[in-house]
Parts: sequence; structure tokens; C-alpha cells
Amino acid sequence: MRKGSLAVIAASALVLSGCAAAESTPEASSTATSGGDTTEVITGDIRVWVNGGDTPQEARDYLKATFEEMHPGSTLTIEQQDWGGLVEKLTTTMSGNDSPDVVEIGNTWAPGFTAALAFTDLTPYYGELGGDDLLKGFVEVGSYDGSFYAAPYYSGARLVFYSKEDYAAAGVSVPTTLEQYVSNAEALSAATGNSGVYFPGKDWYNALPYIWETGGDVAVASGGTWDAQLSSPASLEGLALVKRAMDTSLAAKDGDEAESWVAYCTGKHSMLSAPSWAGGLLVPREDAPCERSAEDLGVFALPGIDGGAAQVFAGGSNIAIPKNSANQELALSALKIMLSPEYQTIMGNAGLVPALTSLGSTLGDGEVPQAVAAVAANAKLTPASPNWADVEAAGILQDLFVKIATGDDIATAAAAADEAIEELLNR
Repeated sequence: MRKGSLAVIAASALVLSGCAAAESTPEASSTATSGGDTTEVITGDIRVWVNGGDTPQEARDYLKATFEEMHPGSTLTIEQQDWGGLVEKLTTTMSGNDSPDVVEIGNTWAPGFTAALAFTDLTPYYGELGGDDLLKGFVEVGSYDGSFYAAPYYSGARLVFYSKEDYAAAGVSVPTTLEQYVSNAEALSAATGNSGVYFPGKDWYNALPYIWETGGDVAVASGGTWDAQLSSPASLEGLALVKRAMDTSLAAKDGDEAESWVAYCTGKHSMLSAPSWAGGLLVPREDAPCERSAEDLGVFALPGIDGGAAQVFAGGSNIAIPKNSANQELALSALKIMLSPEYQTIMGNAGLVPALTSLGSTLGDGEVPQAVAAVAANAKLTPASPNWADVEAAGILQDLFVKIATGDDIATAAAAADEAIEELLNR
């Protein structure tokens, strides 16, 4: 789901697969015996990489405490990484002798890493890690050539947050179709002078649902090759809706979606599409002012073209054990804790869609959880190509939507994007 490049991953595949620091299945990192007791006692110090601030502190505390209780004499250190430049950092670090032991990766990156054989094969532990209860789409992007390498961690559904006061001022109601949603944005902009919907030009995550809902796609696999679809008639219909929504936005036409909640809190934007966990940031807090009140904040699932919940981008992450981890068995133990019902319940309570589908109820029964549940069932991922992250790194989609936001011919821009995407996916 994140920005990055996998251009170096293919080159590092041979390095990763050829290293002898760890086997392809978890083994004991060290042993000890006492008297005639032949039971192995495994100890070690392991490092777990989590990205950004999505993983709640309660989950981090639970992981560390549970792991260290299970493995006396061992320690677990959680190291938070920034998303920016992380693909390159992961590739470099996992290729060396000081690899972290468990890593979180954006779901759109998973195919590249798995195809490069950068991770330990988890196929023998599929059932222990959750089996068929795991988020299916995330299992698919974490698998390669029939083997399972990167487990689901969480999914981040995108919801629409809106100002009830602005809705009343514009005389509009919660939309039931995508067309009505766009029309609401236009009415809100005209009535309030605010952004109808906050929509910076580079925000391709929130643009994709328009394409999917009109029957289009980014790219589809056909006969062993990838066929880009952004210039298809169906996709162009969706891109025309994107343009209408962008025309209501006061966001920078060459800006991105980073910290969109800060913009919403200025009071200058009537609607915002953002990950579900952003809801807690859209109201006044001790650590941050906000012009919007909690009472003014409403939420709904982005509606589809014909009603119901739209197909939105399934943000979120996978987790895996680097092949070069020197603590394979301990890393597997940590991974099992992170996929346990107890840990995943903490994730669900924090507004993140759990990796275990049976725990959907942990999201609660309020407005946000209900909206999350509605979108989670229809969420989609980007094309499951090992080269997809190269598309992200090249900024092809970002450039396309900036061109649309600034008034370039949509069909021409889409055709150019298709050509660039096919060149990267089919190399």
C-alpha cells in the first residue's frame, strides 16, 4: 500500500536465496541443556520492525510481554520504521548479516519480496498462523509459486468522514451511490466555499474506487503478460468522475494524501476519504487542535456506482520472517503471537481490520465499525505483480492524477500511463 521501489529486489534475490545465515524453515537459534534434560531451550534477542504509527501501543506491549514470558532469557525489541524509503532499507538490511527477525511490509510490496525469495517459507505453519481464517487477498499477495511467505497483518479500510454542519448548510444527505457522492461534493463546495471533498492530485489510493466501480481496472493479467486498462472506456468513465470530485477540492493539485486529517481539521474541507483509524485524529485532542468538533463528525462507507459499499483500496500490511534472520524459531514464535486472537483483537479494537476474519466483531458496533465492515468485504488490492512496486516508485499513478487534476486531456494521460505501466510490469 505504500510508496517505494523494488527495483533492487530482483537483483538481491540471488543474494538472499544464497545466504546461509538461515534455512528456509525456522530452526533453533541456540540450545542449552540442564543435567540429563535434552529439551532445547531457545534464547535470543529478536527485532521486530513495524511501520509508521498504525500498530497501537497496547499491541506492542502485549507482543513484547507475551514473547518474553514464553521465552525466559530472550528479549524482543520493536523498532518503528518510517514508510518513506523503506523498501530500499528493507532490501539492504535483509541482505546482510544484521537482518531484523520479523518485518511488516505494505501489501502492495509483498509480491516483489516473495518473488525474490526474501522471506522464510511459512507454508508448513499456515494452519497455525490462522489458515483459512486469514484475509484471503493478503494471503494471495503474500504467496508465490504455491508457497506462503508473508502473512496478513491488518487491513485498513478507507471511509468517508464528513461535516454534519456543512451537509446541513448544503442541504444534502448521506449519499447512496457514487454519482450522488460526487454531486454532494459539488453542492458542498458551492454552498460552503470549502473543498467538497479533500482530494490532492497524487492521492491515487482514493482515485482507484472510481475506476473499479465503473468496471475498469489498472491492469489485468492475460496470457502471461499484463495489459494496462486505464484507457479503456470503463476506466475513462471512472476517471471522469475523479475529475469532477477533484474540481471541488482546495487541496494542492500536486500534493499527496499525507496527514490529510490535519487539512480536514482546518475546517476548510467538508469531506475526507481516509483510513478508518484517522477518525480519532479528526476531532480536538490534547496534543492537537482541530476546528471540527466530535459532534460535527459523521462517517459512511463510500457508496458504489449502483449502491452498497464501493470497492475501495485495501490498505494494510503483511508480516514475514526475513530469510536471513538468525533467530528463525523465535521469529516464528513472535509471528504466531502477532496473529493470535488476543493480539488481533487489540488491532480490531483500534479500528484496524484484523488479519483473522472471524474477529470482525472486534471493530465494535458504532458508526465507524459498521462502515469498516461494509467496505472490508469489497476492498481490492493492486495488481499482484512482482513488479508492481516499481509502478508505485515511478509515480505513474501519481502523475496521472496530477495531470487530471490540472486539466490535461484524460484519455491522452491515461493512454500514456498504460504504456508506462505495461513497460514495467512486463519486463
